[in-house]
Amino acid sequence: MKKYFAPEALLPQGWRSDVLICIDERGGFAAVSEGASRDGAERLAGPVLPGMANLHSHAFQRAMAGLAEVRAAGSDDFWSWRELMYRFVSRLTPEAAQAVATQLYVEMLKGGYTALAEFHYVHNDPAGRPYAQPAEMLLRHLSAARDAGIAITLLPSLYRWSDFGSRPLQDRQRRFDSGVADVQQLYSEARRHAGPDVNAGVAPHSLRAVDPGALRELVAGLDAKAPIHIHAAEQTKEVDACSAELGARPVEWLLEHMDVDRRWCLVHATHMTQRETASLAASGAVAGLCPTTEGNLGDGIFPLLDYRAHGGRWGVGGDSHVSREAGEELRLLEYVQRLVVRRRNLVADAASPGVASTLWREAAAGGAQALARPMGALAPGLRADLVVLDGGHCDLAGRKGDAIAGALVFSGSANLVRDVMVGGAWVVKDRHHDLEQRAAQDYKK
Repeated sequence: MKKYFAPEALLPQGWRSDVLICIDERGGFAAVSEGASRDGAERLAGPVLPGMANLHSHAFQRAMAGLAEVRAAGSDDFWSWRELMYRFVSRLTPEAAQAVATQLYVEMLKGGYTALAEFHYVHNDPAGRPYAQPAEMLLRHLSAARDAGIAITLLPSLYRWSDFGSRPLQDRQRRFDSGVADVQQLYSEARRHAGPDVNAGVAPHSLRAVDPGALRELVAGLDAKAPIHIHAAEQTKEVDACSAELGARPVEWLLEHMDVDRRWCLVHATHMTQRETASLAASGAVAGLCPTTEGNLGDGIFPLLDYRAHGGRWGVGGDSHVSREAGEELRLLEYVQRLVVRRRNLVADAASPGVASTLWREAAAGGAQALARPMGALAPGLRADLVVLDGGHCDLAGRKGDAIAGALVFSGSANLVRDVMVGGAWVVKDRHHDLEQRAAQDYKK
């Protein structure tokens, strides 16, 4: 049993002082006690929050960050960005994919994430042929996560068509080509590596890339608790095309034709009607929000206030990884809601008036559900994932309770994360990760 003492900690019931945290030999929380004495426990360097899950990652896109910010045509949007992505991914080797993922995962840890869901669709070689080991690219991400020490949920993606109407893939999409049997094989390979910090599910890419029959077949072949992630309603063009082809909007169609429940994560779900918003919330599924990527691509704004009013579950993801900090995703998420309604301090309620604390707790809980990982709170029975802030930082001087989270999310300072624990093991200490120098060198190469 390892014991740690936190001067301040964000518990499920809010911020509490003098918290004793006991961690068992399996890397889980054995006990969490507020108002406790130190009793010989190791004193942590600052306030403590539960680790955050990054519920949507396309790791290779980390290496594109900042490269698509020059307007090359009369108008740029998501679809022109996608053309650049196709050109970029055509050069990606397995070795490069692992190097990029390792760098990213180290950065994620230093940004407050302790787990991620890798929505993986680059399966084949540049000519569109399967590798000798069909799971080559997927396993590169597993190796990167293990090297970095971050928990991972592997989500091999079904990507069958180029658009609605079962239109054949274009040549530049051949690296993504996968049938139901292929994804089932990848899912089985991922499950073979399952453990306390490795989980597996599937990711039917989107309704434009997966026909209804294939989607049903894929879901039917899964373990009953396996997470299912799918892109939905990110762009209005996609919504209109789905309505024309399937007779319903993407979220509407999924809710009416699939058994959408707690194991589903609808990524983005940006463009919903009020009825869809209420129905998605009632389903128990998680909305996977990616504020910095959605802002970067000009996607639109998720109806978070209405969704929360109906009790909807949500979490955050880095997606294209133009940001690698959990706090930045939460800050932008709150800010765009403020711009829509022209009011402040929106993601809060009478029971939890601190906006940053509420954002962190809700995102951590929703992300845990989406990853099917027992995390997301400092509570007995969950994995011991800790984010320790730098108690000596000037932005935390004299701050207590909700003001601590406010500094992390809204002060605009450099990252306040000092130490990070995943499953009972320290992976970042004093802002340093043992792998960061080698990871950076491999990434530069």
